[in-house]
Amino acid sequence: MNLLNTEQWLGLATGILFGFLLQKGRVLRFDKQIGALLLQDMTILKFMLSSILVGMVGILGLSELGIITLSHKPMNVGAVLVGGTLFGAGWAVMGFCPGTSVGALGEGRWHALFAIAGMVVGAAIYAEIYPLLQTTVLTWQDYGKIGLPQALGLSTWLVVAAFWGVTLLLFLLFEKRGL
Repeated sequence: MNLLNTEQWLGLATGILFGFLLQKGRVLRFDKQIGALLLQDMTILKFMLSSILVGMVGILGLSELGIITLSHKPMNVGAVLVGGTLFGAGWAVMGFCPGTSVGALGEGRWHALFAIAGMVVGAAIYAEIYPLLQTTVLTWQDYGKIGLPQALGLSTWLVVAAFWGVTLLLFLLFEKRGL
């Protein structure tokens, strides 16, 4: 009996590799998390932007080759505002985002369990209040299933190139300022 299919094995391998890179990039360190929140250390932002740069080209390339199919989530202003606020508040209070909390636990930092427990409790609360959210917050300005290129009316590859350009300029600025 095969316990995992190929996609699950690839997901597991990718997760382990990503966790390894998080650890090697030192983004699991508490001082890096606080430095990012205070805009004094851009290590985490540089790591995230590097991941996005590689991921956006890889995913778009796989999509254009017909290997994967993209499926956007609806762009709902209420969901983005509430979700972003909760994510930011959780990160500020715990000093971890979801990925780094699991990585920190993997490094043996047991206090990350509080962040993970908070995520589980938050998910349970969200599931319980979802019917209420459907009639309130989730009705705020829904733009449908669009991405940035569709919203701007531009070629996807043009948006990718612009994102790369802006990101590389940010990297130069961060290095110049010692961030």
